[in-house]
Amino acid sequence: MSEAAHQSSPSRWVRRASEPMARAFAGRRWFPLWAVVHHRGRKSGTAYDTPVAVVPTIAADVILIGLPWGPKTNWARNIVAAGGAPITWKGRMQQTAGARIVGAEEVAALARPFFRPIVRRFPAAIVLSRE
Repeated sequence: MSEAAHQSSPSRWVRRASEPMARAFAGRRWFPLWAVVHHRGRKSGTAYDTPVAVVPTIAADVILIGLPWGPKTNWARNIVAAGGAPITWKGRMQQTAGARIVGAEEVAALARPFFRPIVRRFPAAIVLSRE
């Protein structure tokens, strides 16, 4: 496997080790860095609930979800194809719209200053507007 391919997706053991913790904490009011995105498969129509990391932003009406594994993950493609998705974040369900994938520089411009060095390393992120 090439180094670029290795960096674009998490290893199986990382996913298996982190998924139970992510599912336990995501969307909880007392854990604001993780949320749950509720989306449907583009082709199958199957409903999914995916835990994601939310990047704190400088704009209150913007939700930023980092894509450290790249923009080709199925859940990211599902959200963009649908134009948005409901998100359980900070203990509340929030509707979103205007889903789009942006590059590292735009992500850094939207993120709070403390998080900018981190998100600059992501290949992309999804930007959503709160409805």
